[in-house]
Amino acid sequence: MRVPFFMHDLGEAELANIAEVFKSPILTTGEWVARFENEFAAYLGVPHALGTTSCTGALHMVLLALGIGPGDEVITTPMTFIATAAAIQEAGARPVFVDVEPDSGNLDAEQVEAAITPRTRAILAVHLYGLMCDMRRLRAIADRHGLALIEDAAHCIEGERDGVKPGQLGDAACFSFFATKNMTCGEGGALAYRDSALHETLKKLRLHGMTKTASDRYREGYQHWDMTMLGWKYNMDNIQAAMLLPQMQRLEINRTKREKLAERYRKQLAGIPGITLPATRPNSRHARHLFPIRVSPEHRDSLVAHLQSLGIGTTVNYRAIHLLSHFQTTLAYPKGRFPSAEQMGEETLSLPLYPAMPLEHVDQVSEALKLFMP
Repeated sequence: MRVPFFMHDLGEAELANIAEVFKSPILTTGEWVARFENEFAAYLGVPHALGTTSCTGALHMVLLALGIGPGDEVITTPMTFIATAAAIQEAGARPVFVDVEPDSGNLDAEQVEAAITPRTRAILAVHLYGLMCDMRRLRAIADRHGLALIEDAAHCIEGERDGVKPGQLGDAACFSFFATKNMTCGEGGALAYRDSALHETLKKLRLHGMTKTASDRYREGYQHWDMTMLGWKYNMDNIQAAMLLPQMQRLEINRTKREKLAERYRKQLAGIPGITLPATRPNSRHARHLFPIRVSPEHRDSLVAHLQSLGIGTTVNYRAIHLLSHFQTTLAYPKGRFPSAEQMGEETLSLPLYPAMPLEHVDQVSEALKLFMP
């Protein structure tokens, strides 16, 4: 690719940390994971964080920890990655979609309350592209109806809105460290939350329901352990944590770099007929995970092909997931049920954005767009 869609900025600091991990016999969950969890919780301003294998695992685990399962409903959005709704189904519950705000793609709080039934147990909000949902309003709705409020913050480590960060108003926020995320260890994820009782439950759920970890047994000597609940294998390992720790120090620097790139895109693309730029909100700090634009449906797929033919990486985030085969089979929402999400899914494409991306690449992408648009 002449202009890749994404490039990580991992380097010597991460390699040095991995070398230190290799000096210890504990490659699985241990002291490096604990260090990362402490730093991540401090960054978000919450008491607790827990490293996991993925954001999907984090979502699944917190649903289980909150007692959500068969017969329950969880209100969420069809404009998201498939993992959001799949985690609800993995917990045995039913995703109930509501439409999104037409400009941002975030969950439309206006429609959430109307979707609540006696079976509703939680609201699962997605901070799409790095722009936080209206958490104060969603928290008020959740409290009014006695519901849990969970955040899919896979795009939104650095986000803030109305003075609130992910994890500060929700019962738990779930994060992703997938290969293209703002922090990455290839795979990996985390949970952030305020409840100490929930913390004790989640620590057991992420490792089979066991009362002792391998690190505990190495540090303390062997002691008999128990399995007190049915858990899963969702624990982050020391190698992943070692890769993430140096990136904690670069989070704000890298967000500033992405913000400058986004400003350059806005300047270069402003006024081009047929292109809609990403939505913003007052009193918000965008995490700038992605830079999506929208064009008419008849041009979107041709534009994706055009950019790729020029060596410019691009992708679609996302097609409305209620129209995908699995959710059509299991949920059977008809086409046209969520018009804002469907329109967004037919119009959106994401442009290259990563901290080390030269400003000149923004100019090249912008020029390619200007040449294509009718």
